[in-house]
Amino acid sequence: MTSSNRSPVWHPYAHLKTQRQAPKVIGGEGPYFTLEGGETLLDATCSWWCMIHGYRHPRLVSAIQRQADALCHVMLGGLTHEPADRLARELVRITPAGLDHVFFSDSGSVGMEVAMKMAVQYHRLRGRPEKHRMLSLMKAYHGDTAGCMAVCDPEEGMHSLFAGYLPRHHFAPAPTAPFHADDEAVAQDLAALRAVLERHHHEIAALLMEPLLQAAGGLNMTSPRYLQGARELCDEFDVLLVFDEVATGFGRTGRLFAADHAGVTPDIMVLSKGLTGGYLGHAATLATDRVHEAFIGDSPMHAFMHGPTFMGNPLACAVALESLAVFEEEAYLGRIAGLNRVLEEELVRDEALAAHPAVVEVRTLGATAVIETRAAADLAGVADWAREQGVWLRPIGRWLYTMPAYVTSPDDMRRITAVMKGWFRR
Repeated sequence: MTSSNRSPVWHPYAHLKTQRQAPKVIGGEGPYFTLEGGETLLDATCSWWCMIHGYRHPRLVSAIQRQADALCHVMLGGLTHEPADRLARELVRITPAGLDHVFFSDSGSVGMEVAMKMAVQYHRLRGRPEKHRMLSLMKAYHGDTAGCMAVCDPEEGMHSLFAGYLPRHHFAPAPTAPFHADDEAVAQDLAALRAVLERHHHEIAALLMEPLLQAAGGLNMTSPRYLQGARELCDEFDVLLVFDEVATGFGRTGRLFAADHAGVTPDIMVLSKGLTGGYLGHAATLATDRVHEAFIGDSPMHAFMHGPTFMGNPLACAVALESLAVFEEEAYLGRIAGLNRVLEEELVRDEALAAHPAVVEVRTLGATAVIETRAAADLAGVADWAREQGVWLRPIGRWLYTMPAYVTSPDDMRRITAVMKGWFRR
């Protein structure tokens, strides 16, 4: 591009010297979006995993229009409004039992910042100010804000450049036992977690984890038993358990929330992405009575000191309420199970794919599938090649994945998997 026609938009994760002009999207319908010039692409990633209903869903669009005609925004400081109250009640209803208090913010990263601050202040209010560090897992990704960067994988994660700027926290080995692992394999992962807690529990406020599916860190899929064991260890060592369900929430793992696979209630849960069906930025940090009640007191310190300008935005709350209604009324969990069957049949059971010399492993969970390769170079050019086939794929390092919209038809799902496999057979 010449300087005269280059857009001033600074794109994320892009190398400025080598990046090409980004395709311009002008619209979308269902799981497809349309580019300037008329090219239509089947979106295999549903815009970083949030557009669970696809594009231009009529009920979600109408919900935004109706709310815009009534109230677009008002601060939640000292005021409230019906969409925020209703959404909070709905989230309490559908999340694991005991998560009865909802703090809104405007993105998944900020929702996680809220969770970490909440955990630190909780322990301080209980007379344990030394418990001010987090325990995270290797291969974790929790967001790009400063607090979140500090609890992402410090070795293989994308934030090592900022190591000198970030606060230091503790890390436990990433669990290695897969979803259907036996108790013995999970016990080894839990022993590694216990070892870190035994050494450092006196200064750890909370254990943070993406339950069952570590998304941006390599789409690692782990066992529900690990979540149960982590819950027990946190109780033993007086550490809060925080589930980052930004990516896993709203059906991505096959249940409404990843926590549901294990029957576990964390002390704090963070939701975003699918919360609004991707139509507006919004997040919710939910907490149990145990956490909430610590903030009830007479000192100035008892006020939770956080307040994003756009928290509880009425437009975002209204579309989130409609998104939940569509999810339940149109039996999305059944749709997700159908997508999973296609992913299993077309990817996991493909022996030729598994035997390809570039492939390490093929795995699926709910409406997620990944082909892990040996090196990022094995996927060099895959996005352009997939676009030629009419599919939008964007790998993460050496992982070629799909996390499609739930409205994707079985035929379109097979089209996506055919392109993923086709890359290794071209």
